[in-house]
Amino acid sequence: MLKIGNIEIKVPIFQGGMAIGVSMAELAAAVSNEGGVGVIAGTGMTKEELKKEIQKAKEKLVGIGKVLGVNIMVATTNFMELVDAAIESGVEFIIFGAGFSRDIFDYVKGTGTQAIPIVSSLKLAKISEKLGAPAVIVEGGNAGGHLGSELDSWDIVPEVAEHIHIPVIGAGGVITPKDGERMLSLGAQGIQMGSRFVASKECGVSEVFKEMYKKVKEGEIVKIMSSAGLPANAIVSPYVKKVLDEVTEFPRNCFACLKKCTHKFCVNERLQMAHHGNYEEGIFFAGRDAWKITEILSVKEIMEKFQVLFQD
Repeated sequence: MLKIGNIEIKVPIFQGGMAIGVSMAELAAAVSNEGGVGVIAGTGMTKEELKKEIQKAKEKLVGIGKVLGVNIMVATTNFMELVDAAIESGVEFIIFGAGFSRDIFDYVKGTGTQAIPIVSSLKLAKISEKLGAPAVIVEGGNAGGHLGSELDSWDIVPEVAEHIHIPVIGAGGVITPKDGERMLSLGAQGIQMGSRFVASKECGVSEVFKEMYKKVKEGEIVKIMSSAGLPANAIVSPYVKKVLDEVTEFPRNCFACLKKCTHKFCVNERLQMAHHGNYEEGIFFAGRDAWKITEILSVKEIMEKFQVLFQD
């Protein structure tokens, strides 16, 4: 069991917050019901849409002591509106990355919701601790989605765990229980998994998306530059090849969803296409080690495989 602030987490497994319709109510509730931290990705939603999704997840929770979080990219233009939605809905954690907010720790004080940053360096972990973060999620360049470091999680976690005094959750590269065991041996008190939960029955993405996770081979997950101005890991696909070759076209429509955007393509649009199974036009984010996934499992089956890591 892991305690963060006044919240007790029975099984310290955080489900990664994967935006644009990947981490939604059904997946988050399923992870929470198994004793972990289920996370809804708020990026790409309006305030009201996020509140409805949180309520939907809460209606699926069974029993007491279940823990829910919301993941929000600082890079989004409506970041604070989504923070308010999470607070007003009473989730336990706001998890934020793709940028850093110094103000959020004071902002959430007294609300019952705690803010946990995703960091990729000891420097930012120390700043987070000083500002009042109750824990940090330490993510390396081997994780899926937008990245903040070239170093792998295996390289960053030990240094952070040694030099700060708040819980460290290790993220990036955890696909199998053996990976989880390795992460805990480096000093992490919990793990975060995104890719493993994409390949779950409860994840809302298309079967095309899930099958790509099953079929991808080592070396077929590459680093691209997102229009958000951050590197990201994605499965090689026709559109990813266009991104790598820099032959993408400016988006026809722009909804100003990001504070900064290169406008070389719309990453939100491409992630939506992937969500709906458009192989030719979509971008399929994945952790660099997602090739280790060989089967689609239920959340219960996944959690049972990893729970043994946290038994006394």
